[in-house]
Amino acid sequence: MIARLMTLLLALGLALPALPALAQTGPLRIVIDEGVIEPLPFAAPDFVAESAEAQQYAREISRVIAADLAGTGLFREISRDAFISQITSFDSPVQYADWKAINAQALVTGAVSVSGDRLVVKFRLFDVFSEAPLGDGLQFGGTTGAWRRVAHKVADQVYRRITGEGGYFDSRVVFVAETGPKDARQKRLAIMDYDGANMQYLTDAASIVLAPRFSPTGDRVLYTSYETGFPRIYLLDVASAGRRALEDQPGTMSFAPRFAPDGRTVVFSLTQGGNTDLFSLDLGSGARQRLTSSPSIETAPSFSPDGSQIVFESDRSGTQQLYIMPVGGGEARRISFGQGRYGTPVWSPRGDLIAFTKQHQGRFHIGVMRTDGSEERLLTASFLDEGPTWSPNGRVIMFSRETPGAAGSSALYSVDITGRNLRRVAVQGGASDPAWSPLLP
Repeated sequence: MIARLMTLLLALGLALPALPALAQTGPLRIVIDEGVIEPLPFAAPDFVAESAEAQQYAREISRVIAADLAGTGLFREISRDAFISQITSFDSPVQYADWKAINAQALVTGAVSVSGDRLVVKFRLFDVFSEAPLGDGLQFGGTTGAWRRVAHKVADQVYRRITGEGGYFDSRVVFVAETGPKDARQKRLAIMDYDGANMQYLTDAASIVLAPRFSPTGDRVLYTSYETGFPRIYLLDVASAGRRALEDQPGTMSFAPRFAPDGRTVVFSLTQGGNTDLFSLDLGSGARQRLTSSPSIETAPSFSPDGSQIVFESDRSGTQQLYIMPVGGGEARRISFGQGRYGTPVWSPRGDLIAFTKQHQGRFHIGVMRTDGSEERLLTASFLDEGPTWSPNGRVIMFSRETPGAAGSSALYSVDITGRNLRRVAVQGGASDPAWSPLLP
């Protein structure tokens, strides 16, 4: 497993984790932005049910964990039909020879117990070829109704121990759910697990909604609504679905909001007198500050992770391009210089990249570039790709895709920042404008 693990990490530019079988004299980090890898094969037998009530959850939890890992494109699940050994007790010794025989390089075992509505899952991860556990066993608890979330937590830990970086499975996505024909499309806010499960509506279909954005703690959502006939920004509490308008000044339109990393400030676009500029709003005091003053259109702002800078799109140069300015406003510097138009920039949680939408020669792309505009790399190309959002660990980008002949309906897709592993997200009906939450507390 160690040799394969090193190949995987080198191809993806990940830090090598501290593993028992890998001797290191110091930290090693090799960055390769693009690479073709062979996914690491792993085995995930059904978890052991330690009580009769746990039987209905044990298999499903192990299935969700396996789907999380395989869905990254970094891992390949070995078919259970190939298993020689079976895990019948959480404490039984691992028969490493049987797992080596089917080329399993990682082995995930676990057990589930249920008491009333409380569920406890414990797991272990083994390096089969070095015949050693990767870290100590852990356990997670929750209600039986939240069993999928417990499974995602286990998968995050497995992912972290093998790759050395944080996971993203225990997270949610807020998006615009679309129903009805193209000329009478209904759009309302919805929320789901990152993999499309547990979808719930947050607003009704009485008005068009756009561009939802999570707070840094994932408990609130900013979005734009046309219920008054003009775009207005609303702040919604995810748990209660209660909401309030943030900007409601006669003769103005407000849209494209985004939280600051501290969750106390919002930056957004405001149109008044035929001009569109960026403003910031203190959610506590209501104090508003103008950040740009230009005859051009400034919109789609996004904060750097440290809250010191804002990236945004503007047509001040004559075409739609990307700019970065200090958080308090001031001189902005252009960072996009390729052919075509650039929009919807979003700063990576890692702080090293900016994702964007690019339109060039009749095609739309999702791409990434360094914060100085260098090393631009296009990850997708289609009839219409737009609106990127980052996974909590900065490894994956989710976006909207519309294809010709689909009655104008959009779907959600995800792609690795290397451009590999393009996947459609399992959402019923049309979907657009995704926004990924941070990892849940």
